[in-house]
Amino acid sequence: MAERIGRQTLRLTEDVHVGAYAAAGGKKEGEGPLGGGFDLISEDAWFGQDSWEKAETAMLRGCLGACLAKWDVPTRRPELLLGGDLLNQCISSAYAVRECAEPYLGLYGACSTMAEGLMLAALLVDGGGFASACALTGSHFCTAERQYRFPLEYGGQRTPTAQWTVTGAGAAVLEKGGGTLRVTHVTPGRIVDAGVTDACNMGAAMAPAAFDTITAHFRDTGRDFGDYDAVFTGDLGAIGHDILQDLLQKDGRSPGLRYMDCGVLLYDLKTQDVHAGGSGCGCSAAVLCAHILPAMERGVWRRVLFAGTGALMSPLSVQQGCSIPGICHAVAIERED
Repeated sequence: MAERIGRQTLRLTEDVHVGAYAAAGGKKEGEGPLGGGFDLISEDAWFGQDSWEKAETAMLRGCLGACLAKWDVPTRRPELLLGGDLLNQCISSAYAVRECAEPYLGLYGACSTMAEGLMLAALLVDGGGFASACALTGSHFCTAERQYRFPLEYGGQRTPTAQWTVTGAGAAVLEKGGGTLRVTHVTPGRIVDAGVTDACNMGAAMAPAAFDTITAHFRDTGRDFGDYDAVFTGDLGAIGHDILQDLLQKDGRSPGLRYMDCGVLLYDLKTQDVHAGGSGCGCSAAVLCAHILPAMERGVWRRVLFAGTGALMSPLSVQQGCSIPGICHAVAIERED
């Protein structure tokens, strides 16, 4: 059973490994620098459906299917599903798994949902309650625009600080033993509200939460950037990435090239018109499953800290001018030969 170290971090005592993973995306994501790592790419944003919301559900269902097909025994099923998305009442993930027989836990951590799902799945497997659990999440550009901003037909202009909601999904099965990639530590994050009210500048809203969780993880574990081959934040984008760099440097930390952001990596910011980079539940989930985990299996990195970030806002809170609380959850993953 996991043991508490420090104020926020838990060290897993059992061998909780990544059993399988998969990533799905839309046409734009497939054209980006990480497109070759996706298991499923749609030729358009529709995924064979007649609405954006149904398309998001189909993408999540396809991503889960691809993940389970890659498990060591394709006919196996995880004992628990954990999922979430950006839509009201998390309908995309719920509809995607409604025909599954496994128990389901619906989550909402905004863009941090993949990290939250991995963290909870790891703890539940480590505690012995389940032999395996699957974390699943995703987002869709068109559904997010309709819910949080304006329908695409409106043709509204985007500010330079705005990010592009990723049409993508990621799924990962965790199980006890049997793999080379092990989840070793998890650090649940605290809500940090920096007072940012601009919903088109989520990087600024989330960066302080990323700083809070990453430094808490280092404080609890006695580690620092030098102890990790790479540290990834989930979709701060170019603006939030630079803000976090400044906060870390003021704290006396120099991450250097070890620190990367999923929202910056997923697209080519020079040739793809995504303004400040990628965002959405599918951003860090897709980068984790299409890029980070495969690279770890190849031996590119042996120890990684995956710190998913989220902006805990709603359309109503934005319309009422409320500030945007940020959250960040960190999961340490290590390669074992």
